[in-house]
Amino acid sequence: MEMIMYDHIGLRVADLDAATRFYTAVLAPLGYVLCSSGDGYAGLGPKDAPALWLHLNKGRKADGAHIAFRAKDHDAVKAFYSEGLKSGGRDNGGAGPRKDYSPTYYAAFLIDPDGNNVEAVCT
Repeated sequence: MEMIMYDHIGLRVADLDAATRFYTAVLAPLGYVLCSSGDGYAGLGPKDAPALWLHLNKGRKADGAHIAFRAKDHDAVKAFYSEGLKSGGRDNGGAGPRKDYSPTYYAAFLIDPDGNNVEAVCT
């Protein structure tokens, strides 16, 4: 049985609609979907198993976090990056090898609408 590092992650977001659009777009190439949404929250992940929860933050702006999503191949990493730029994300490192991380590390980095650093990686 493969061990997965986390069960779920929650991010506080300033604009739930913008964050939901962004994460729905960037996670689609990785095989994830919007599973659940309601007043002040949205959950994304494998069908019927949300693992990324977005919560409307009505308080102070939170410091940025870093999240890395696994991708099945280089094309999925490229699509993640492309969809993210179209959906309100900002470039933080285009799709490509990161040999300083490891010889097989291939990733792309975006800044989401709330300032979080999000990555898709294929090793």
